[in-house]
Amino acid sequence: MSLSLESTCTGVIGVGNMGEALLAGLIQAGVPASNICFSEKRDERAAEISAKYGATRKSNLEIALDCTVILLVTKPQDLEPLISEIATSIKSETLLVSFAAGKTTSFIEERLTGSPCVIRVMPNTPALIGKGMAAISAGKFATKDQLDFVHTFLTACGEVVEVPENLQDAVTALSGSGPAYFFAMVEAMVAAGTQLGLSAEVATKLANQTIYGAAGMLLESGKSATTLRENVTSPNGTTAAALKVFADSELNGIVLKAMTAARDRSQELA
Repeated sequence: MSLSLESTCTGVIGVGNMGEALLAGLIQAGVPASNICFSEKRDERAAEISAKYGATRKSNLEIALDCTVILLVTKPQDLEPLISEIATSIKSETLLVSFAAGKTTSFIEERLTGSPCVIRVMPNTPALIGKGMAAISAGKFATKDQLDFVHTFLTACGEVVEVPENLQDAVTALSGSGPAYFFAMVEAMVAAGTQLGLSAEVATKLANQTIYGAAGMLLESGKSATTLRENVTSPNGTTAAALKVFADSELNGIVLKAMTAARDRSQELA
């Protein structure tokens, strides 16, 4: 079944921060608000989303009955009860797009009858400002047309790559959890700056703009992180002194250990 951004009824189950970002991405990609519905437990939040985007609030069951594409934007522990709730109402041609960390496409497929179409996505929080990074993987029965549909609307929230599903836990460890690593680094830089005598306000501005500018150079210069690091590191200079501390503390090993822990936790959630 061919999917069209302009005519496909799309439902979003869960409109927290990520769900709202995806709903906004659907509209930006060309899905009319009149073709989007959402479910939300809180009346106040539902009213806010309806007023802001013009989408229609429905129950989970109504979305399952009415929509050709359903975005499951839930916590991992909430996915199984949700699937149980809507399983008998999902049409055979419905595409389910899961954003639940750690949960495989087969986890969903095994809880439905027939040949359910499932795509798994690992997004990250910069999708909230249209600068996200998402990795998508097709389930056993998902079609290329369905993958293209998901890829198209996700590009409205940032960049998209397709990966084999067995690498989704590694994606989670790198880009899914990755923003928090940078936020932690900024926290550490600000704390160090204040200990070196800067005010918290000045240290925060210096750290934030430095990270922002460095990220811009990575994206726009066409040069690798290694080249950019080398370009700013003069022999026996200040940067070299700082980087030596990182190296002596085995920064690469620390990052690998942290990402492995994130990967392993993602696997546990399956």
